[in-house]
Amino acid sequence: MSIKVIKPGLLTTVQDMGRYKHQQEGVIVSGAMDTFAMRIANLLVGNPENTATLEATLQGPTLYFEQDQLVALTGADMAASINNEPVRMWRPLLVRAGSTLVLKNAKHGCRTYLAIAGGIDVPSIMGSASTYLRAVFGGYQGRSLLADDMLSCHESTNKVAALELKLTDEAIGNWFSQPNWTLEPQSYMVYEDQPVIRAMKGLEHDLFKESSQEGFWQSQFQVTAQSDRMGYRLLGQSLLLSEHKDLLSSAVTFGTVQVPPEGMPIILMADHQTTGGYPRIAQVIAADLPKLAQVQPGRIIQFKEVSLQDAHALYLKQEADLEQLKSALSLKFTKV
Repeated sequence: MSIKVIKPGLLTTVQDMGRYKHQQEGVIVSGAMDTFAMRIANLLVGNPENTATLEATLQGPTLYFEQDQLVALTGADMAASINNEPVRMWRPLLVRAGSTLVLKNAKHGCRTYLAIAGGIDVPSIMGSASTYLRAVFGGYQGRSLLADDMLSCHESTNKVAALELKLTDEAIGNWFSQPNWTLEPQSYMVYEDQPVIRAMKGLEHDLFKESSQEGFWQSQFQVTAQSDRMGYRLLGQSLLLSEHKDLLSSAVTFGTVQVPPEGMPIILMADHQTTGGYPRIAQVIAADLPKLAQVQPGRIIQFKEVSLQDAHALYLKQEADLEQLKSALSLKFTKV
């Protein structure tokens, strides 16, 4: 055992990039809400991008380290500290044995990711370590973390051996050490209080009244407290169909914006169901799903229409940035 949970935080779960190829069996994808931040956390400690991490929501956990560990924190700023000393995010962090990492309330953003070199040692179910809370499987015993849970970790990869050795030497007499370089998070993702979320028209967009179509793109919506990993419930202008239509259940995905009969839209999130019968007014583009995942309940969002071509270009740009980061980190690890 290497890490003990002292306090679990509001909702801390083990997540990777999700459980694919089983939707036809009714098994949801799940996975990290902000896969971009999760992938960067893994890259910072030399892990493959899909390695299991901890996802903390709104209020983070308190963790006791029983042995030295190389970790990285990305995503929302939760005022991380080790033995009451502040630590920086978006860079590797060598935590010494006997240290306690505390994550507090999220200042900006909603979810923080903790990657551990080698990854968290939990069973792979249907090809994924992600926690599926409603079905109670995956992750750590199919649930969020509780006090006194013990997390095992795999050995770190040789890729970061030189960095670990250097940081270990620098940590003598201290509780932790970090390199003097860091990523600039604003270069990858800015967590805004009132973000603009880019989306494309949904398959049933034109079934809505013209006033509702215009209102969807021009109005602001509040993310309500009745929002979770399955979906964000929004409050704003009521969106109404031109006439009642019975729709067959059809496939939905992360970012699908459905509108129930009462007219208040729901954005489906990482733990969304595999099919839905409500009309789909829009689809949030893949490049903005990480930004959406970091919106706190109570915050305001507004949608902006983009084309499929734009959506493809923005996604490819995001992936290119990640590839460039991966190359830069490879140089950092070899030239310690």
